[in-house]
Amino acid sequence: QVQLAESGGGLVQAGGSLRLSCAASGLTFSNYVMGWFRQAPGKEREFVASISWGGSNSFYADSVKGRFTISRNNLKNTVYLQMNSLKPEDTAVYYCAARDGRDIYDPNYNYWGQGIQVIVSS
Repeated sequence: QVQLAESGGGLVQAGGSLRLSCAASGLTFSNYVMGWFRQAPGKEREFVASISWGGSNSFYADSVKGRFTISRNNLKNTVYLQMNSLKPEDTAVYYCAARDGRDIYDPNYNYWGQGIQVIVSS
């Protein structure tokens, strides 16, 4: 059974930083593209970032480019999202997701975590 467990969320002031982690189990982690998505109150879920199998390629939404960094450790079966220069509009539930395949631009994912809350106060 595939499980994705997010951690590291919380409350932070605008301009601050947080690092989200997502620990994966039940899958061959290094064979999966990993992604982060978010859903703000009253809005649809949106793509944030994705990373290739080996971590050499990544892709970001324009809204987070230059502020967020996705990375992964295949020995620890964990993907990270370093979030810097946070803004109130980054407030959302953040989801980790895994996709069987190579394409880091494909928005269709097979597995999802439960999500973790990030609140950025102004």
